[in-house]
Amino acid sequence: MELRHLEYFVTVAEERHFTRAAELLMVSQSGLSASVRALERELGAKLFVRTTRSVELTEAGRALLGEATRTLASVRAAREAVASVQGLLRGTLSVGTEQCIAGVHVPELLARFRTEHPGVEIRLRQTGSAQLAEAVAAGRLDLAFVALCEPPPQGVRLLPLTEEPLVLLCHPGHPLASGGQARWADLKGEALVDFQLDWGVRQLTERTFAAAGVERQVALEVNDVHSMIELVEQGLGVAVVPRHFAHKPPASGLRAVRLTDGPAPSWKVSVALPAGDAASPAARKLCAYLGLAPGADD
Repeated sequence: MELRHLEYFVTVAEERHFTRAAELLMVSQSGLSASVRALERELGAKLFVRTTRSVELTEAGRALLGEATRTLASVRAAREAVASVQGLLRGTLSVGTEQCIAGVHVPELLARFRTEHPGVEIRLRQTGSAQLAEAVAAGRLDLAFVALCEPPPQGVRLLPLTEEPLVLLCHPGHPLASGGQARWADLKGEALVDFQLDWGVRQLTERTFAAAGVERQVALEVNDVHSMIELVEQGLGVAVVPRHFAHKPPASGLRAVRLTDGPAPSWKVSVALPAGDAASPAARKLCAYLGLAPGADD
């Protein structure tokens, strides 16, 4: 069994799509398919169920995924251990981030890392915080910038970066825009623009609305910040967002209204790392750029 076959299998399993996986791996789709077929022949089991729109894991595929992920993580750790003894920083740095995270400028941070450590291949995944934390726990990511309101999954620890309050983002012509502040109760019946369920801010707002005893109506669900801002800009709804979202250029014409008379939720941004002393040398170096020194569960 070749490590390359396992890497290809894990990438297809994560992307649920052969074309996207081939693009990420920078291989031909035919070569990727041939590699997966070779692995299936060796194991004597089908690993994927393919349709015209998606790829799903079979029961055998699900059983293999966890073991393959751990195997690849162990191989990478072994390579990095040898490199560290030689005084080198090589291998792969896999980073995850939720979109428009506060407390860190991810592109600038990664650019600095690449300049100073050209021997390390950088991989970036952008999705919701819940999925990112699970990927760190499973060893698919070295670290991730997340905004979680629930405890992290087992095997993950958080290093705090920053926090900020939530505000109401609305069109200047909206009735709640003129006062500068609003109550949570004022949002009852409002059409809300919100993110998908695995975003940290969505989980935080759901918890806060429930604590305030206010029923919420998510009329428009998006998976990126700019779409949210554009929908609010068109007067199609209002959004409860971290304060710095209101300073994004597309939002310059909108109103950020302070929410009072109820819960005061804080949007907390952290670096998610493997628990214990399992952070890779590359992840430690990236944390050092932020003034963080991850020891063992510090």
